[in-house]
Amino acid sequence: MLPICPKFGHGRLFDKSEPVKIEPMSKKKQTEAELENEEVKTAEETVKNATEPEEQKDPLAELQSQYDQLNDKYLRLYSEFENFRRRTAKERLDMMKTAGEDVFKLLLPIIDDFERARTNMETAADVPSVKEGVELIYHKMVTELQHKGLKPMEAKGEVFDPEIHEAITQIPAPSEDLKGKVVDEIEKGYYLNDKVIRYAKVVVGS
Repeated sequence: MLPICPKFGHGRLFDKSEPVKIEPMSKKKQTEAELENEEVKTAEETVKNATEPEEQKDPLAELQSQYDQLNDKYLRLYSEFENFRRRTAKERLDMMKTAGEDVFKLLLPIIDDFERARTNMETAADVPSVKEGVELIYHKMVTELQHKGLKPMEAKGEVFDPEIHEAITQIPAPSEDLKGKVVDEIEKGYYLNDKVIRYAKVVVGS
């Protein structure tokens, strides 16, 4: 007995030996099916993501990270400050060691002049020329020192000032106008850029 074929309706029989033709799915239906499958996949992924719990951040780990960053910045700043402190200390020490270098360089040519003058004095017969040479060297030295800010103090005849004068002794004033004033100067005082570096030793009239 031949089986019933569902394609051709009830009761219609077909032979198994005959091939069954299956009509291909239309392009439109195929596209609709693909879109439906994509929508299903997207919905499944959305549901999966919604059901997954959010990753919780560890507050201790965050604090440790912040601490490490701040500690690193602190160590860098401390290292830079230490380098700066050592460098400035070294520069200050070098400056103290060579503080008078310019003055010494200035005095070296004058020392050379004095040495030449001493050599000439041993065989010189013209004493006035030797005295003139020494005077020139002296003025050269004073001029060079003045260029460096050294200034002699004028004390004789001035009113005694304990801020800049050092009284060695007092004598009766030779005249009324010299009472309380400097009558004589034992040792000259000096300024360096308007700062007293040596007090004038004076005799005061009383």
